[in-house]
Amino acid sequence: MTDLAILYEHPAWFAPLFAALDRRGVDYVALTPDGHFDPAATAPPARVVFNRIAMSSFLRSAEHPIFYATALLDHWRRGGARIVNGPDVLAIDSSKARQLSLIASLGLAIPATRVVHRAEDVVAAAQAIGFPLVVKANIGGSGAGITRFDNLSELRYAVGAGELPSSVDGVLLVQDYVPARDGTVTRIETLDRTFLYALDIQGGGAFDLCPADACVDESAPIPMVATDPGLALRDAAEAIARAANLDVGGIEVMIDDRDGIPRFYDINALSNFVAKPLDVLGYDPHDRLLEYLIARIEEAH
Repeated sequence: MTDLAILYEHPAWFAPLFAALDRRGVDYVALTPDGHFDPAATAPPARVVFNRIAMSSFLRSAEHPIFYATALLDHWRRGGARIVNGPDVLAIDSSKARQLSLIASLGLAIPATRVVHRAEDVVAAAQAIGFPLVVKANIGGSGAGITRFDNLSELRYAVGAGELPSSVDGVLLVQDYVPARDGTVTRIETLDRTFLYALDIQGGGAFDLCPADACVDESAPIPMVATDPGLALRDAAEAIARAANLDVGGIEVMIDDRDGIPRFYDINALSNFVAKPLDVLGYDPHDRLLEYLIARIEEAH
């Protein structure tokens, strides 16, 4: 049996990972979630399966694989494969509502939020929070499906005109627009539920802050620098990773400029790692990831 299978969808994001695997001579197969699977079959494609399905996949294909992949990974796990970022993690990754509930259950601050599934409930949810606010898709990815509203009349118009964001699962979040201190959000990367590195990303109010190679426009790069978020935020990120069973992934937080409170708002199981890691971090985190995957393979033998 093959040692490792990578289940992925984006055509470019994982080239650095594949290159690192090739350099180390790891026995792996790269699989896309196309075709079909037999729920009565018992053999998984490899001893270890690494889930790399992107929430933004719905932007590239109307017939996106998010829910299909959840069932597929669960099936392979039942067949005996060790799934890295398994179906339980994918279920959290694909629901911002579940992410916020998990974070809040740990006693950590989140932006004030109401979850709805009917457009007619959006106005009442907004009135419970106040303006400015954002309406965002429960399944977004790459900043998709987020719209800011500065007053009630703007929001009422969008509801009446059918111009609210949409989510592929039909669920929306109405959320306080948090003014991030210095326009900066911090993404804390974890590996095996332990702090790996952190980036300060200056978005200037933008919502698409993907730091990976295939996301970065060289003509308009996103300013990002390695940072030490401090022990409290590191501990919080590790607690979130443990609670979510997150094998590898990023946790995003911003300091609310109104009161100085760190507000956690996103759990992202698709760590592509930062573009130009040697320049930004001084090392390539894929090396640490490979050591982790090789350890999982050895456990599976």
